[in-house]
Amino acid sequence: MLMQISERTEDAVSVVSITGDIDLETSPQLRTFLRSKISQKTPKLLLDFAGVNYIDSSGLATLIEYFQGVRGFEGKLALAALSPRVKNVFEIVRLEQIFSLHPDVAAGLAALKA
Repeated sequence: MLMQISERTEDAVSVVSITGDIDLETSPQLRTFLRSKISQKTPKLLLDFAGVNYIDSSGLATLIEYFQGVRGFEGKLALAALSPRVKNVFEIVRLEQIFSLHPDVAAGLAALKA
C-alpha cells in the first residue's frame, strides 16, 4: 500500500497525518518530507499515526534522523494515535523513552504546547 502524507496546521502546530505502512519502500518518501520540515525549521511537529498499521526499522531510523535534525533549533516532535502493534515496535526498541507518544492528536497537541 502506498503511503500518503497530508498536513494541516492546528493551534500553530504542523499536524501530519500518515496513512499506510512505513517500511523500506515508503520511508524515503517520509524522509524527504521530514527533511523539508528540518530545512524550514518547523518548531513543532505532530505525526498522526492513526492510519499507520506497520513500521519497520527503516521507518524508525527516519524518525530518529528527524529527531536528531531538529535538536539544532530545539524543534519538538510528538507522535499520536499509534496502533497497539506500532506502539509495541517503539516499546521493543525502547524508543518510547525518546519519542513523545500520545493516545490521540488532542493529547499530542497539548504536550507540544506545554
